[in-house]
Amino acid sequence: MLERKQLKDRTQVTFILPDHTPDGPVSVVGDFNHWNPAAHPLEPRGDGTRAATVALPAHSAHSFRYLAAGGHWFDDEQADSHDGTNSRIHT
Repeated sequence: MLERKQLKDRTQVTFILPDHTPDGPVSVVGDFNHWNPAAHPLEPRGDGTRAATVALPAHSAHSFRYLAAGGHWFDDEQADSHDGTNSRIHT
């Protein structure tokens, strides 16, 4: 799931997954963090989910995916679109 909060000239995007689906650590990786899995690991929240928040330029589009333990890549089904390889978000 994706949550957005509009800031002055940026959009704060929160990437959210259930706490244990999939099991183990998960990171959101994309063109906004140079596909670096260490940049935005999802952290547990008190509501049974885990999340990472990224501030992106307003009126832009970005490719991203999730990377789970064991090298398991997967997409966000609720992304704005998919380009055949990646999920896409439009701010």
